[in-house]
Amino acid sequence: MQKHTQKDSQKEKTTRTDAGAEDRGLEQTVDTQETGEESSAESEVDKLKKEVQSLQEKYLRQVAEFDNFRKRTAREKVELMQTAGKDVILSLLTVIDDMDRAEKQMEVTQDADLKHGIHLIFQKFRNLLQAKGLKQMQVIGEDFNPDFHEAITEIPAPSPELRGKVVDELEKGYYLNDKILRFAKVVVGK
Repeated sequence: MQKHTQKDSQKEKTTRTDAGAEDRGLEQTVDTQETGEESSAESEVDKLKKEVQSLQEKYLRQVAEFDNFRKRTAREKVELMQTAGKDVILSLLTVIDDMDRAEKQMEVTQDADLKHGIHLIFQKFRNLLQAKGLKQMQVIGEDFNPDFHEAITEIPAPSPELRGKVVDELEKGYYLNDKILRFAKVVVGK
């Protein structure tokens, strides 16, 4: 019986050991599941943080794009308002040229009242266009600059200091709100 008892006690130990191993295995399994749940929760939190960050970046880009659009639209609107009458004013430049020629011819006229009246009308017209942003270029004696002047011809310079400078103006140049509306047609000294 004692042998039997020893075998039984050995079985018990094995069972206990197995039961302990099973308990430890269960504990290990539970730990693994908890760790798995924690890591999946952490990975999901990380994923959500990345998503939030990308959405914030996208939102900031959208806000910046809209702000740029608003500024660009406002700038275009101002430019459009400034140059709205560009075509009309450009077509009136020929009238201004004719007015200048008429004033030169009126200098020989003897009727002072007629001269004065016409001069006032021309001056009023010029002032009106200046109020709209038209400005005449001053070119005589200036260095020739192809960005502002259109050279029609070159003549020998009357003096050495007029070399490369504008000697005469054949057609006046104009700015409209500080942008070139028409280039000045000039004669350059060589």
